[in-house]
Amino acid sequence: MRKVLKKIKLFVLYWTRIVFVKNNFKVGLLTKIRANVFGGFLADQYELYDLKHNDKKQFLSEFDWYRSRYINEPFDFAFNNKVVCAEILKQHIRVAENYFIKNKGVIYDFYQGVKTNEEIYESLKREGRLVIKPFAKGKGNGVHLLKYEAPSIFIDEQEVDKDCLFRLLDGEKEFLICEYIKQHPYADELYDKTANTIRMITIRDVQTHRPKIFFAVQRMGTSGTIPVDNGSKGGLISKIDIETGELTEARCLHSKDVYYNHPDSAKEIKGVRIPEWEKIKAEILEVADKLPFMDFIAWDILITKKGVCVIEANSSSGVNIIQLWGGQRQGELGDFFRHYKVIK
Repeated sequence: MRKVLKKIKLFVLYWTRIVFVKNNFKVGLLTKIRANVFGGFLADQYELYDLKHNDKKQFLSEFDWYRSRYINEPFDFAFNNKVVCAEILKQHIRVAENYFIKNKGVIYDFYQGVKTNEEIYESLKREGRLVIKPFAKGKGNGVHLLKYEAPSIFIDEQEVDKDCLFRLLDGEKEFLICEYIKQHPYADELYDKTANTIRMITIRDVQTHRPKIFFAVQRMGTSGTIPVDNGSKGGLISKIDIETGELTEARCLHSKDVYYNHPDSAKEIKGVRIPEWEKIKAEILEVADKLPFMDFIAWDILITKKGVCVIEANSSSGVNIIQLWGGQRQGELGDFFRHYKVIK
């Protein structure tokens, strides 16, 4: 029954998230259909990977990514929910503290029971900044930065009144409100209007059964993505040299443009080195080693003056950010996916 349900879910995902998904690149209908049908690629991936000139057998597709989401079964659910994920991770590493949760239309805190919009507002006044986000969505969808600078309220840097804040809170049946984390100065210098996280991927070596860092990128928001940095929203992505912590030029999932300087802050990107890189790697690997039931983890981490803070961890990672610098189907990730029968 579980296998049947999985196949049904993949079938639905194929049609809703590949065939009928909105694309950023203009691709002809026949080209789009060929990309969708022969390999499960998005029309955007056809352009990003330049499949007109490159062999698609070198690249992992969107459908391959969806299949990879089951690698961590039966524990994949643990990181698909931000509340459950935080409860697991906080035993091992710093995470953003959760203050409120709205579930089935009712607001709770994590200590004293049912709460109101007014109490969230009072908390915002005390804290100065809070982050509100869905607890079971990805790609930066539904994430907002709430800010209070007496007597003004801001949502995503836009000044609003109290009624507007309450409309936002009332408009969502489910949400999570958590601590705002102040990022390290190096990340602020890249762009200070968004939290600029590192996406780091750890995989459990199929021979040694120990975790290792496979890939990492520095994500950067732009004026068009405030308050998030997600590549799927149009944020910038710079590959991190695993050995040195040095950034490459930045790229984007919405265009083929290459950025050596941030388009809004003008900060040079290529050549920037992430501070305390060796310590960061060691800390993430130590935590990954304490989670033997997770063979693949995509970490979203924010570097602060005090070290690493995990914003969230995921059971899978979109393949676009990984393959902007070359296909992985015949590489290490492809071999890892083959081991788990994600691909042939």
